[in-house]
Amino acid sequence: MIIYKDMITDDEIISDSYNLKEIDGVVYEADCKKITIGADNIDIGANPSAEEGGDDVDDTAQTVIDVVHSFRLSETSFDKKSYLSHLKTYMKKVKEGLKAKGASDDEVTAFEKGASAFAKKIVANFKDYEFLIGESMDPDGMVVLLNYREDGITPYVTVWKHGLTEMKV
Repeated sequence: MIIYKDMITDDEIISDSYNLKEIDGVVYEADCKKITIGADNIDIGANPSAEEGGDDVDDTAQTVIDVVHSFRLSETSFDKKSYLSHLKTYMKKVKEGLKAKGASDDEVTAFEKGASAFAKKIVANFKDYEFLIGESMDPDGMVVLLNYREDGITPYVTVWKHGLTEMKV
């Protein structure tokens, strides 16, 4: 398994177990699932109603999105202007990181063009996104985008491909 970390914060962001799809050469998308956590029902074989006990249900169960829960992502908020400001700074750091890793000028240019084009798609649909940050809560790190497919039910995340480093587990 490969876990992908944010190159800036070293936060774990996603893994290859989520069937990543490369989009436009600059981002990965992964479909997510809503899961229920904290609803452990332990059957000890007793019949509570026969023992004059109530049929109390544990209401600590919580529905979460698997990727958000697994990688301890936290919701944050942006208006369009502040997101664009963050994105500009983030892309500059990713560009520096690519150069530090020895990426060619052509690779860096392709990243810049692709990221700019994809950023326009994000801005065009800005109201559809939820914004998530990694466990360190570092505001300079990657902002993971959460949206829903056309069915309105299936959540998916979008992460910046060039802002990730691989860690084999």
